[in-house]
Amino acid sequence: MRTRILVAALAVVLLLTGCSSGGTRDDGRVTLRFQSLAWQEESVEANKELVEEWNATHPDIRVEYVQGSWDSVHDQLLTSFEGGEAPDIVHDASDDLADFAYGGYLADLTDLLPERLRSDIPPSGWETVTFDGGVYGVPFLQEPRVLIANATWLRESGVRVPTPGHPWSWAEFRQVTDRLAGDGKYGVAWPLKEPVSATLNLSLSAGGRLFHRGADGKVTVRFEEGDEVVPRTVHEQVNTDRSASPTTLGSGGSDTLPGFFAGKYAMVPLGFSYRQQIVQQAPEGFDWQVLPAPAGTGGLTQGVSPQTLSVAQDCPYKKEAVAFLDFLLQPRNMVRLALGDWMLPTGRQALADPVLHTAEHGWATGTALAAHLRPAPAQTVRGYPEWKDKVATPALQEYYSGAIGLDELRERLEEDGNLVLARYQR
Repeated sequence: MRTRILVAALAVVLLLTGCSSGGTRDDGRVTLRFQSLAWQEESVEANKELVEEWNATHPDIRVEYVQGSWDSVHDQLLTSFEGGEAPDIVHDASDDLADFAYGGYLADLTDLLPERLRSDIPPSGWETVTFDGGVYGVPFLQEPRVLIANATWLRESGVRVPTPGHPWSWAEFRQVTDRLAGDGKYGVAWPLKEPVSATLNLSLSAGGRLFHRGADGKVTVRFEEGDEVVPRTVHEQVNTDRSASPTTLGSGGSDTLPGFFAGKYAMVPLGFSYRQQIVQQAPEGFDWQVLPAPAGTGGLTQGVSPQTLSVAQDCPYKKEAVAFLDFLLQPRNMVRLALGDWMLPTGRQALADPVLHTAEHGWATGTALAAHLRPAPAQTVRGYPEWKDKVATPALQEYYSGAIGLDELRERLEEDGNLVLARYQR
């Protein structure tokens, strides 16, 4: 009888272990599932190599690499969290963490993070993963938005070429694109299929904040003077100056590259990591360069939502998971991850590595912008994903295309937007 009871109890334990979303222990060895969203070949290779290096030197804590996708990560994580099948170590972006953190799905790492990692990443980086005083992830990769320009076209036009020390103002940028346009060609192509993040993050340079937190802690949307600068510039380039291509407004960044290589547009505003695609796809002899994004009253400041690594609340081996994160984000390894993704590391030591300060492929321009990156305005706003999808995206798309004016844009962002946010702040 006693034997049957022990066998039955063991079967229950094994069943629960198999269904657990947290790390498992087998023969004294912990196994942690690490879901990575790396997608570029170099990045996937770097992540897998680092996992192999960890496993080779930590036989008692094995990490299992799981491939995820940026295209569906929010819904996939939500489903896996609610179903008890989430990975132990979660790769995501900081602007996607708020609902998971407030929902209790992510572990508070405040008392688990090693001091080395804490001190290496600047406070502005930690702000992007801090919610209600808890730290729910480690920001490790970031990218500024830059202008990728046809260098030959710029030289022949005679326009002033901006530098991080002397960028174009938004007004000057509009003048330059107007000067570059003509004969069926455009000064700029804005790929704004997903317009919200680009608009909000670039608006910080003009003093735009959009989201305002009151004394009661509640957030409201106010579309003020600084918030108008970037949308108005794009709208007027497309609809008034005709210096921006109207057909790329519904495109993603990659979609604009064939036209850029063909000489249809002088510049394309893109994330820093797009340089990798340009190096791979540009025709032989195509001369391009990286320029800083335009600046407003706030200088080169722009918002950023770093890529992050978090630990699931259900993971029973949080200390072991954080130990792996500490290894993965050692300065030399952070540089490897940054090079693999063609992005910038958040860590001070990694960012100082000479390999990230070369002129080739615009690395030096990007690193010069790192000090100006700030948490994206939407970082801690609960309900932001719904506000973005249901209110801001259609409103901005219609404004940029000329279907609505600035007053209606303001009304929809504020009135419709605040109704959405209010549901999350009761």
